[in-house]
Amino acid sequence: MYRIGFACMYRHPGHSESLKELEAIERAFNPRSTTLRWLKSVEQDVARQKLNDIIEHNLAAQLRLLEYVGTLPEPLRMLRLSSDLLPFYSHPEAAEFYRQADVRQMLEREFARIGERARGLGVRLSLHPGQYCVLGSDKPEVVENSLAEFEYHADMIRMMGFGQRFQDFKCNVHIAGRLGVAGTRAIWPRLSQEARNSITFENEEKTYGVDDCLQLADLAPVVLDIHHCWINEDEYIDPHDPRVARIIESWRGVRPTMHYSQPPETLMELGFTAQEKLEMPALLEKVGKRDLYSHSKRMWNHWTNLYAREFLDRFDIMFEAKDKNLATLGYYRDYLDPA
Repeated sequence: MYRIGFACMYRHPGHSESLKELEAIERAFNPRSTTLRWLKSVEQDVARQKLNDIIEHNLAAQLRLLEYVGTLPEPLRMLRLSSDLLPFYSHPEAAEFYRQADVRQMLEREFARIGERARGLGVRLSLHPGQYCVLGSDKPEVVENSLAEFEYHADMIRMMGFGQRFQDFKCNVHIAGRLGVAGTRAIWPRLSQEARNSITFENEEKTYGVDDCLQLADLAPVVLDIHHCWINEDEYIDPHDPRVARIIESWRGVRPTMHYSQPPETLMELGFTAQEKLEMPALLEKVGKRDLYSHSKRMWNHWTNLYAREFLDRFDIMFEAKDKNLATLGYYRDYLDPA
């Protein structure tokens, strides 16, 4: 069975609620954060209590979000967890806090609950470290920080009871940095076993595309992002391009995940319709390519939606849209729901 999912945040399908009421509803499902500057500006006990309160909220919110996903039809049981659950976990100035025995016990207990519930509900989970996780940097300090950040994600994966075998959990990164493929391959042995079992490499829109990711397919699966590929190559990859078969092979029998997004709805204000195929030459007469990077709120373009559906017989799809679950629900209702 296929799955489609959304990333990190809950959007409430409210109509009659005020903005303040909507924010209050959504706050219960979504993570909170703070700044290192604020934490350093207050007494240590105050900073520790603040961190503890945020972490307790964040883990409870993710469990609540997971329970929500568990109420959806099975094809919609796919969720990317937030990377911001444990503020500054990989930062040296927070290391002492996260080493405290009571904090460790709380993290182990609550992440175990999240993992157990995900398995019970049949929800496919993933994580996606941010763009500052640059494993292929030519700067040693950036590499060290990136390894620490990825291992922070691996710690969360381990505490949830995943990372024990190849791709029982997906943790996605882009190839990045001047050393690119070669630099990423060089640091591979330094990753923990949980990290190596979970990592995937996603093509991006500017530099390292599908062909670059396939150079690392012997190490880890490739996540095909069809929006990034379209921008990088100036045309949509054919669903039956030979490279797609190689991407599937990189998953070694596990059902692959791909990413799907669309450019902003503002293109309609420039005369592009929801029904037409978005052709790069025509777009570039009116916008710069960078204007196509950002994601739409909903999956507004009908042609692209039909195109993405051609992959569902072989891939699960993570939707990357600003309206999160609402965009995924809308696509399911309009393109997939047999009812």
